[in-house]
Amino acid sequence: MSGRIIVNGFEMNCLAHMAHGLWAHPRDRRRGYTGLEYWIELAALLERGRLDALFIADVLGVYDTFRSSPDAAVAAGAQIPANDPALVVPAMAVGTTNLSFAVSVSTSYESPFGHARRFSTLDHLTQGRVGWNVVTSYLPNAAKNFGWERMVLHDERYDRADEYLDVCYQLWEASWEEDAVSVDGTTQRYADPAKVHPIDHRGDFFSVAGPHLCEPSPQRTPVIYQAGNSARGRKFAARHAECVFLSGVVPASLRRSADDVRTQASAAGRAPDDVKILTSLSVIVAEDETAVCRKREELQRWVNVDGMLAQYCGTTGFDLAAMSRSDVVTYRDTDHGQGGAALFTSDVQRPVTVGDIVDSMTQLGETTLLAIGTPVQVADQMEEWIDEIGLDGFNIIQFLTPETFTDFIDMVVPELQRRGRYQTEYTPGTFREKLFGPGRALLPDRHPGGLVRPPACVPSDQP
Repeated sequence: MSGRIIVNGFEMNCLAHMAHGLWAHPRDRRRGYTGLEYWIELAALLERGRLDALFIADVLGVYDTFRSSPDAAVAAGAQIPANDPALVVPAMAVGTTNLSFAVSVSTSYESPFGHARRFSTLDHLTQGRVGWNVVTSYLPNAAKNFGWERMVLHDERYDRADEYLDVCYQLWEASWEEDAVSVDGTTQRYADPAKVHPIDHRGDFFSVAGPHLCEPSPQRTPVIYQAGNSARGRKFAARHAECVFLSGVVPASLRRSADDVRTQASAAGRAPDDVKILTSLSVIVAEDETAVCRKREELQRWVNVDGMLAQYCGTTGFDLAAMSRSDVVTYRDTDHGQGGAALFTSDVQRPVTVGDIVDSMTQLGETTLLAIGTPVQVADQMEEWIDEIGLDGFNIIQFLTPETFTDFIDMVVPELQRRGRYQTEYTPGTFREKLFGPGRALLPDRHPGGLVRPPACVPSDQP
């Protein structure tokens, strides 16, 4: 397989995203995450490196499964404190012209009406460079934060998300006709009321009258990302997602999930190129193997094991502290993250004990694909996984901020560019056009969102 590899920076508006403990490293700058300068400089760095987007994760609660307490997460700074991911995007957009932004927002606890307005605003402010990573939220604490007695069951969260997306599509795509905004200064008539419509949605979960409060933005619907490995999550992704973010460390398992999403998407009437598949990737790179080993050993010394376990247990719903080291951990369906639950259980070929998982958590990069070596070696590994799994790209995780990104940009990117696998210049246009090609600023009419759009709004030149 050949072709361009999509690469996003993977981040979160918090002290510690995935590599817990490394915020304390003397060269790490994560403690600046509360200031705009941090985000502006980060965006400028990623644009210099021609990365496609900054993918910003989020949670709405604290990891409190480990030891039945939030204390380990709070002490380690494991995704707490965490600020709103959307509010830093406009500042980053001002300082960039091509970098795009995929923002994680849950469908479980907020109104689709307010959400649609927020993303239309972001799409306007970024000139069409925004995407929405659709998540359903797996933390029981998140449910309690929004007044729910219990967390919504796993598959029911996706039923709710299906309707949530349908409401958003109606607001973004059907409420305002393409020529509704006329801007006639002579008559002081900005828009034609006959072309601005209520949606009058009445469903199982939502009741929304409309019309949408925002005029059509450059993309109307933001690029739809989705993160979920479960069977129900893949079904959801096949219907809605344009970029699917799969998690895992076993290439064969990732390949099965990727193939399943594409097969279901085709059965739903979507084209093969309508869905891009990505996974997370950790990178440790240096100019020679001696420096690589030295760097890995240095980073390893800063790992906070309790922070890593707090995130793993909160993600899976497995409290490892309530088990003995010799207990074998087997897969079970959970209302937490089923992809995380499969990571060390059904995704591996041998029985795994609590001790095995705890020991893995002490090692950086055990929960993602990990590329280690010289620039040539890292590029080789990336190409191998792209071809073996059938991926379109990666979300790059940081160990040190911003050193991990800087190393990747200065050492690996030139090697990938030399091989013709990485963009040397950005494609003009919106986020969707940068991913799918010129003339595809809007969802294709075969997508569920495109299907609700009035015929006059369908682009005539779409493939």
